Amino acid sequence: MALVVYNTLSKNKEPFKPIEEGKVRMYVCGPTVYDYLHIGNFRGAIFFNLVRNWLEKSGMEVTYVYNYTDVDDKIIKRANEEGVESGEISETYIKAFEEDYARLRLRPHTKNPRVTEHMDDIIKLVEGIIESGKGYVIDGEVFFSIDNFESYGKLSGKKLDELEAGQRVEVDKRKKNPMDFVLWKPAKPGEPSWDSPWGKGRPGWHIECSAMIRALLGESIDIHGGGIDLIFPHHENEIAQGEGCSGKKYCNYWMHNNFINLKDQKMSKSLGNVITARSFMDKYHPEILKAVMLSAHYRSMLNVNEEKIEQAVSGLARVYKALREADQFIASSSLEGGSPYKALKSQMDTADAHIKKALNDDFNTGEMMANIFEVVRVFNAQNIAKKKKDPNALASAKAFKEWIASWAQVSALFLEEPTEFLKTLDDILIAEKGIDKAIVEGLIKERDEARAAKDWAKSDEARNKLLAMGIEIMDSPEGTTWEVKK
Repeated sequence: MALVVYNTLSKNKEPFKPIEEGKVRMYVCGPTVYDYLHIGNFRGAIFFNLVRNWLEKSGMEVTYVYNYTDVDDKIIKRANEEGVESGEISETYIKAFEEDYARLRLRPHTKNPRVTEHMDDIIKLVEGIIESGKGYVIDGEVFFSIDNFESYGKLSGKKLDELEAGQRVEVDKRKKNPMDFVLWKPAKPGEPSWDSPWGKGRPGWHIECSAMIRALLGESIDIHGGGIDLIFPHHENEIAQGEGCSGKKYCNYWMHNNFINLKDQKMSKSLGNVITARSFMDKYHPEILKAVMLSAHYRSMLNVNEEKIEQAVSGLARVYKALREADQFIASSSLEGGSPYKALKSQMDTADAHIKKALNDDFNTGEMMANIFEVVRVFNAQNIAKKKKDPNALASAKAFKEWIASWAQVSALFLEEPTEFLKTLDDILIAEKGIDKAIVEGLIKERDEARAAKDWAKSDEARNKLLAMGIEIMDSPEGTTWEVKK
C-alpha cells in the first residue's frame, strides 16, 4: 500500500503526495534551548528520525530541517539569573542537545537553523505581512491581524468567538482584536535586540519558524511536525503568517506526536517529576529510550513506567541475544554455501510485508516492533548453535543479521554490539534489582564445587537460590556463565 499520513489539518488519514515528485521538504519544531530536554521532548526527535528514514527507504529524497529557538523569554530569564549573556545559555544547551541526540545514534538533520542566524529573513517576512494588510505597527510593535486572515483556526479547529482572550492575562488594549499576536516586539533593557524598520527589538515566537521555513524550504512544504502542544497557538499562527504573506498553502501535511506521562502523571516541573533524556540515558541506555518511544503509535499517549521500561529491556534482550548467537556462529564457522532455512526466510519475507504495510499506515511503529520480535522467535527456533556442520545454519545466521540491520537503518535501534550491550543490560538490572554480584559469584562457585563432587542436592539448592534472585545460569564446556533474567 502507498503511504498514508494522518493530517492534523483535515483530521483524516490522507495519501501522501509530495509537492515535487520524489522529494520531501520536512520541518520539525526543535527545542527552545534554555535547559536540558526531558524525555517527552525526545519523542518527536526519535519518531521524526524514523519518518525521514522510512521516506528515504521508500525512494524519496528528504530535506529535513530541525530548528533551535535561541532567542526566547526563558533563555533571557535564565541568563539574567546566572548573570551571563543569553547567547551563552543557548550555546550551552544546543551543545547539550546535540550530545544527547548523538548518544541516541539518530541521523543528523539536513539543517539546524538558529533564529539568530535568520533575523534578516524574519524582518523581511514581517514586512511582507504588513504589505499584505495582515500586519500593523503600534509603538514599534508589530501585530498580526487575525480578522484579516479568514481561515484562522483551521488547524486547531478553534473558532474565534470561542477563544477567550485575556482570561489569564490582561488584554493589550492597543490590539485591533484581543487575539492578534506579536510578530516583532520592541527592545527592553538588558535583552538582546536587533535593528529593524520598527526600531530595535526581537521577533515574536511564531514568526521564527515561518521565516526559517521560507528561507530554507520555500513558501510551501510537505510535512510540518511537532508535539500536539504546538498545534495552538504556534502552528496555527505559523499558517496565518506563511499564507498571509504568500497566498499559497503553507504546509500539506501536519503531523503531531502525543505527550508522554511518567508513571500515570503528566510530567511537569510543579510536580517535580520531570526526567531529562540525559538522566534517563545515564540510568538506563539510549537504546531503551528509543525502544520505549517506538513501542507505541506516535499519536497515542505513552505512559512511561517501570513496566514499560521492563518490556523494552526484555524485547531488546531478545533481539540482541539472537544477534549475539548469530555473531558467534558466523565467527566460529568455516562452512561455505548454504541457504537460509525456509521457515526463517518465509517469516522474514512476511514480516517485511507487514512492516511495510504498518509504516505506510501512518507510521505504526508498534506493529513494526511486533514483527521484528516474530522473526527473532523463528530464528531462535532454528537452534543454529547445535548445527555447526550445517551450511544452511550459517546462511541463516547471516540472513538474520542482514535483516535486522535493514530495519535498524529505519528505526535507529539494534545498532549496538550485542555482547557489550547485553552486559550493559545486566549492569542496569543488577543496579535496579539491588543484586549483590559477590553473592551471585559465591553461589555459582558453590554450585560448581557441588557438581564436581556430584552433590546434586547442594548443586540444586544453589541453583534455586540463583533463580529466586532472577539469575539465569548457562553451562558450557568453557564453564558456567550467568546473566540477569530479562
